[in-house]
Amino acid sequence: MKPNRTDMVVTKWGARFHGRRFPCSVGRGGIRAEKTEGDGISPAGFWCIVGGGFRPDRLVRPPAPALHPIGPNDIWSDDARDPDYNQFINARTHPFSFESLRRADPLYDIVLFSDWNWPDAVPGKGSAIFIHNWRKPRHPTEGCIAFAPVHLRWILARWSPRSRIFVR
Repeated sequence: MKPNRTDMVVTKWGARFHGRRFPCSVGRGGIRAEKTEGDGISPAGFWCIVGGGFRPDRLVRPPAPALHPIGPNDIWSDDARDPDYNQFINARTHPFSFESLRRADPLYDIVLFSDWNWPDAVPGKGSAIFIHNWRKPRHPTEGCIAFAPVHLRWILARWSPRSRIFVR
């Protein structure tokens, strides 16, 4: 499959979208075809954005109409034993390992969910491959793709339902 003109192309050197180049961060394990839970790899291939959220207490208005407010109980399961593995969950308590979507730092002030190993997740193949704000320029992620907040908002404003992320 080849990328089309509405796709974002991501490499370890950065991303290209709508004729612009952006610095970005990828997983600490680099970009590889094979991915397992916790390996820090950004999986190669085509991904789609299937949803996302934003912090309403930090952003005056939604950065895109389709994004949902992230609440204090919003989590993402990252435990391969969980029947809800690699799924969004709203729960006060959860007996399995998870990642909180409402973080103290600004990484998930805007967070986009990819379709990597979703919706029918294969346990252990990797979860929570998101697009989000970076910690600092080019600082590695746990497998996600991260951008400067101003660049992420620019990308999101031009994203279409036909757009995909091509990681190579």
